[in-house]
Amino acid sequence: DFTLMSKKQPKRQLIEDKVFWITGASRGIGVILAQQLASLGAKLIISARNEAELNQVKSQLKGKHAPDGVKILPLDLTSGEDSLRKVVDIAESFFPDSGVDYMFHNAAFERPKSSVLDVTEDGLKATFDVNVLGTITLTKLLAPFMLKRGKGHFVVMSSAAGKTPAPGQAIYSASKFALNGYFHSLRSELCQKGIQVTVVCPGPIATANNSGSQVPSEVCTFAN
Repeated sequence: DFTLMSKKQPKRQLIEDKVFWITGASRGIGVILAQQLASLGAKLIISARNEAELNQVKSQLKGKHAPDGVKILPLDLTSGEDSLRKVVDIAESFFPDSGVDYMFHNAAFERPKSSVLDVTEDGLKATFDVNVLGTITLTKLLAPFMLKRGKGHFVVMSSAAGKTPAPGQAIYSASKFALNGYFHSLRSELCQKGIQVTVVCPGPIATANNSGSQVPSEVCTFAN
């Protein structure tokens, strides 16, 4: 429970009526985020590749602006800059009075564990296209809108693997190290311009494809 993990009551005034855009919102952590934010009165944009799964998530949300006010925005992080630019323009148009207040980068690609020497070029590219290149491109395209408003917050769902690599996770870990480096640098560049960056590094969690350990995710590290 993300609310309980903070060990204090969430500040509803920081969430209610704010616009939260969540990628990877069709399953796992993305669904939990959508549920909790909706219950606290947030306006939501939920994205993933599968529109049918997003509609299912939307139907289950409850809150001040949910489910009827929840916006569904299908998204493929590997589609390239021109395609992602159009997606960002749509996201900004959903709530023109405020735009996107919080961008939750939750989408990730993770293959089953394998030896470093067994990783294929296709596997390497697939992981980095989603976890690094797509996420960075989406950030680069959305940031100017936030800068124009003088406020915004990027929340990045990284991983403990981006701090402490483990056998069988070399490529996934490398992608998360890259993600951490980019967003820590982004924070240093934009912190005096009203843009905040939070990097979240959970430990192992049960995933849909069972590529993670079956361990509850009670511990997260937040770096503001």
